[in-house]
Amino acid sequence: MGIVNVESRTFERMLARFEEFARRMDALCHAHRIGEPEPWLDNQQVCQLLNISKRTLQTLRGNGSLSYTQINHKIYYRAEDVRSFLAVLEARRKHEQRRRNGV
Repeated sequence: MGIVNVESRTFERMLARFEEFARRMDALCHAHRIGEPEPWLDNQQVCQLLNISKRTLQTLRGNGSLSYTQINHKIYYRAEDVRSFLAVLEARRKHEQRRRNGV
């Protein structure tokens, strides 16, 4: 590893450019409302939320009902996707109930 000497004026200019870059990135994130990302859920959390077994969750993944991401043999789900899936299930349940009641 080598040592690099930099004049103080050059260092100050580099620091100022970096600070300007950081301000621009903050402005872009704010403009596009990029904040803290929502945490991803793992298999166990999704099974608990949906009150289903791991095998049922595997079926939902396999038939494309629930989106997922796999990283190093571990599967994750976006909370937004799970909420959307829950909304679809609730709508189907209500529709089925109305159909059974003859409404």
